[in-house]
Amino acid sequence: MFERSKKEGSDRQDEWSRQETQSASGSTATSAGSAPARSHEVAVIGRSIRIDGDLQGEEDLRIEGDVNGTVQLRNNTLTIGQEGKIRANVYAKSVTVDGLMEGDLFGSERVSIRGNAQVRGNITAPRVSLEDGARFKGSIEMDPQAVEAALGSTTSKAAAHKGARGGQNDAKGVNKSGGAKADSGKANGASQGASAAGAPAGAKAAASKDPV
Repeated sequence: MFERSKKEGSDRQDEWSRQETQSASGSTATSAGSAPARSHEVAVIGRSIRIDGDLQGEEDLRIEGDVNGTVQLRNNTLTIGQEGKIRANVYAKSVTVDGLMEGDLFGSERVSIRGNAQVRGNITAPRVSLEDGARFKGSIEMDPQAVEAALGSTTSKAAAHKGARGGQNDAKGVNKSGGAKADSGKANGASQGASAAGAPAGAKAAASKDPV
C-alpha cells in the first residue's frame, strides 16, 4: 500500500512538472510574439531649438521648435507639432501641421491640417485635408499639374541659382587672368619705348666722341 501511494505521488509530481514546463514555454512564445516591432525613426527638432536659414534633409522630421527660412524634405514626411512655429516655405512629400505655420506649403502627396493648427499661407498638394477647428487663411491648389509645375519650378530655380553662382566665379577668374596679361603687355610696351628713346641719345654721344 505504501508503495502504491509513493507511486501515485511521483506520477502527480511528473504531471505538475509537465504542466509548468508547458506554461513556461507558452508564456515565452507569447512574450516573443507580442514584442512590438521597431518603430520608424523620425528626427526631432526640440522646442528649445531655433533655426534661421535653409533646412534640408533626407529623413522624416518632426519640428517642435522655431524655424525661419525654408524647409526642404522633398522625399520625406514633415510633421509640425503643437509646439512648432514655422515661418518658412515648406517643400515635402507629406506635411502634417498641428502648430503654427506661416508660409506656403508644397506637398507632392498630401497636406493635412489638424484641429489645433494655425496656417497662414497657400497650400499646393494633390490631396488636402482640414480638420474641424483648424484656422486657415490662404488658397488651396489641388491640380496635379499645378503641383508638379510648382515643385519642378522650385527645383529648376535652385539649380539655375547654383549655375549662375558658378558662372560668376568663372567670369571672375577670366577677368583676373586677362588683367594680368594686360598689365604684362603694358610693361613690355614701356620697356620697348624706353629702349627706343635711349637709342638716339647713345648714338649722338658716340658720334660726338669720334673725331671727324
